[in-house]
Amino acid sequence: MRNINIEHRERLSKLDKIAIFVTHHVGTMGFFLIIFVWTISWLSWNIFASPEARFDPYPAFVLWLFISNMIQILLMPLIMVGQNLQGRHAEARTEAELDINIKAEREIEVIVQHLENQGDLILKVLNRLEKEK
Repeated sequence: MRNINIEHRERLSKLDKIAIFVTHHVGTMGFFLIIFVWTISWLSWNIFASPEARFDPYPAFVLWLFISNMIQILLMPLIMVGQNLQGRHAEARTEAELDINIKAEREIEVIVQHLENQGDLILKVLNRLEKEK
């Protein structure tokens, strides 16, 4: 029997593995908290620090907006690639499950046929026994 998960993993290139890694980790609360803390720290520093210590002037926050947009622009297509790879994996798993279900159905049909044949034999034996009494 083949293992779809292993086959899928073996077919992935290094770039595919990176895309899946990013897709798995960007959608977590940990990543959200990192971005949230970074944003609050950045904005707080540039609002409340002394004017000499500020590096991204309030209220424009040009550097923060630029970095935030770069993160979004780079992550968006990378996440889409990862989702496409995950979709292909899900389709392969579904096909493998369908194959297994079809095989199981065939085996069950054979077992039912054998049981029906056995039932006929048992009825014949019981009929003979009743006639002999």
